[in-house]
Amino acid sequence: MDWLLFEQLDRLRQAQGALLDAGGWRPLEAPYRIVHEQTGVALRRYDGADGSPLVLIVPAPIKRPYLWDLDPEVSVVRRMLERGMQVYVMEWRPAPADYGLEQYGERLILDCLEATGAARAVLLAHSLGGLLAAIFATLHPQRVQGLGLVASPLHFGADTPVLDAMVSQLKIDQLPDSLPGSFLSVASANAAPGVFGGERLLDAVLSAADPARLRTHLLVERWTLDELALPRRLVAELATQCVREDRFVRGALEIRGRIAAPSNLDAPLLCVMDDRCPLVPPAAMLPFIAAVASRDRTVLRYGGDVGVALQHVGPLVGRSAHAQLWPRILDWIERVGAPA
Repeated sequence: MDWLLFEQLDRLRQAQGALLDAGGWRPLEAPYRIVHEQTGVALRRYDGADGSPLVLIVPAPIKRPYLWDLDPEVSVVRRMLERGMQVYVMEWRPAPADYGLEQYGERLILDCLEATGAARAVLLAHSLGGLLAAIFATLHPQRVQGLGLVASPLHFGADTPVLDAMVSQLKIDQLPDSLPGSFLSVASANAAPGVFGGERLLDAVLSAADPARLRTHLLVERWTLDELALPRRLVAELATQCVREDRFVRGALEIRGRIAAPSNLDAPLLCVMDDRCPLVPPAAMLPFIAAVASRDRTVLRYGGDVGVALQHVGPLVGRSAHAQLWPRILDWIERVGAPA
């Protein structure tokens, strides 16, 4: 594998992103402050209410977190602030090669939660961030008021052929210390050319007549260029322990001598699934839902949008998602995050 080529591709994609920024296609984020920093992560605290519920958002570590706050009209962060919620977002930063699930799935999330000053929080996550948040929630169930997972891969195997195909391209013993972000993009396109190629082009065509949808489409395309390199150990452990061996849902994933088992989770659980999504189909989430101890389980379905570029991120930025899905999710957050 020519990793130098992917590092050069990373720089090229960053330059493309800078050109889009100069052309006005940059995210319009709500004001925030960095309230905590350490190797691997920073914590954003958004300006707004100081009351409850307190929500800690765990983004996927493969790209920057502003997908949650892309534009005022399609910003999950702003919807929560409008409800008076206290909002924190983890911002993943470059990490050493030996950072793995122990750091990403436990210590860094725990340190960010400690930095909020709260004993408990509602965790909200999307995609791979959902797997990390779920691992944390099973290790520290007493710190979690509720766990909200949006299109998050939790169970792997025959039901997740795209993710299996991506991992099959990896030679674990040949991974560099830092895996270039563009490699993951190329691997995704090879594993699911329809999802990451044809569907994106079709979305651009369908969005062309609507300036608002076209803007969101282009902002998502800009976001796809903001890739983060991942440490070798994290990639290796995700590929082997999670995808190939499916240890998490089986209750066999060990973190620092403790088992991260779904049966440990007794907090309210909300899961958003997309029946049409080949990347994270419902079968990637249902076994986890069935295995948790919580009796308070909510499942919501996302039906798709025009103007999202990638349907996998549609639940966060789609206009129908914000009109129909997020009011229900915010109601759930208010219910489970209410003071005891």
